[in-house]
Amino acid sequence: MTVTQSSPASAPPVIPLIGFSVKDKPSSDIINTCVHCGLCLSSCPTYRETGLEMASPRGRIYLMKAVDEGRISLASPVFQEQMSLCLNCRACEAVCPSGVQYGAILEASRAQIEQARAGKAGPAATPGAPEPKLPPRPLWQRALRGAVFGVLFKRMEVFRLFSTMMRLYQRSGVQWVARKSGILKLLRLADTEAMLPPISDHYIVPNGQILPAEGERRYSVALLTGCIMSTAFAHVHEATIRVLRKNGCEVIIPPDQGCCGALHTHGGDLDGGRELARRNIAAFEGLGVDAIIVNAAGCGSTMKEYGHLLHDDPEWRERAERFSAKVKDVHEFLTGIDFNRAALGRLDVTVTYQEPCHLVHAQRISAQPRTLLTAIPGLKIKEMPESSLCCGSAGIYNVTQPDMAMSLGARKIDNALTTGAEIIATANPGCALQLVGELRRRGKAVQVRYIIELLDESYRRSVVA
Repeated sequence: MTVTQSSPASAPPVIPLIGFSVKDKPSSDIINTCVHCGLCLSSCPTYRETGLEMASPRGRIYLMKAVDEGRISLASPVFQEQMSLCLNCRACEAVCPSGVQYGAILEASRAQIEQARAGKAGPAATPGAPEPKLPPRPLWQRALRGAVFGVLFKRMEVFRLFSTMMRLYQRSGVQWVARKSGILKLLRLADTEAMLPPISDHYIVPNGQILPAEGERRYSVALLTGCIMSTAFAHVHEATIRVLRKNGCEVIIPPDQGCCGALHTHGGDLDGGRELARRNIAAFEGLGVDAIIVNAAGCGSTMKEYGHLLHDDPEWRERAERFSAKVKDVHEFLTGIDFNRAALGRLDVTVTYQEPCHLVHAQRISAQPRTLLTAIPGLKIKEMPESSLCCGSAGIYNVTQPDMAMSLGARKIDNALTTGAEIIATANPGCALQLVGELRRRGKAVQVRYIIELLDESYRRSVVA
């Protein structure tokens, strides 16, 4: 089977990533690829919000280079602040004429900081200088990171238990009391809690299900269930499965898979990301499928870069590269197989599309979601201004950098509301939560839907008709 992948005409092609060094030190080769032309500035959300050179990709690369050459320390407050303030949205990569792999050096810089805090940093940049060390995080931060990165997202049975607890919190009346009493504001958790999605009544638990194609089987695909997508967004998985089956796909949901590792790699825990990558590679390899389907932009971006993540692991490098070559975003896959247009029913709705960063910038998938939307009879698309500018979600960014996240979320909703659309379509759970949270704060009734949900509804309308 051949699945085509198109990119926006104006975007440079995705360049194969250079692997991390053994000590997860940012690659000097990548750092020195930057010619400091400044063409990235207008695409950078934090630069557009602050106007500060240090808050731009070029400014951050200056800082990385200074650390790499030993001119400033990892302990520099400016360096640590800017590595944290960056959204890792990869918008700078999509416009960079030099092909700077910014995401790779940012993630390695964050890993450097975390390893130095844990007393595990590599040798100093300057020969003979002491090994860089940083004061450890406060105990509560270490405990929280250990619980989240070390347990919650590594053990899906624990994640499902946590999700069930959140569902009880939402439906038992405790959430209502917490919101009305003001305790969430007192604990400074009101904005974070407002983004908690309604947890589904049932979860998609991978246990080797094989769901047959409707009609003649054209393709065999495997679906990543992941973490939050399998609980809070189980309905999106169900819609995805129905759409794939409608397009002649046998859908396999292999057991032993789990979280993709995106939060770990973005948060400086590269070893944790590698552990999860190996788990998923082992779960999916040997299935003989045509593609591994992902319906969350951040997960797909990370999975396509497993070869980069495991670059220095001789046992897993080639396995990771073969795995990543199979990974397809669901929009990318459907538009590459001449999807079933004949069975689409009419949806008389007006939609605007919010482009997830890790779909449009990291994976360079922009035309394909619009192709699917425009194929739905009756559906009208109204393009929003700055559709590809980050909404401020960025994994857990809206928790670690709430002020910047809220500012970017407000900007995104301002742009969306100018279109007058009834629905904001997206393709990533973090984006969906960010958009819903800002709309709720404003009391707006605009819906946030996944593109694949709209496609599924269109197919089902046709059946009913």
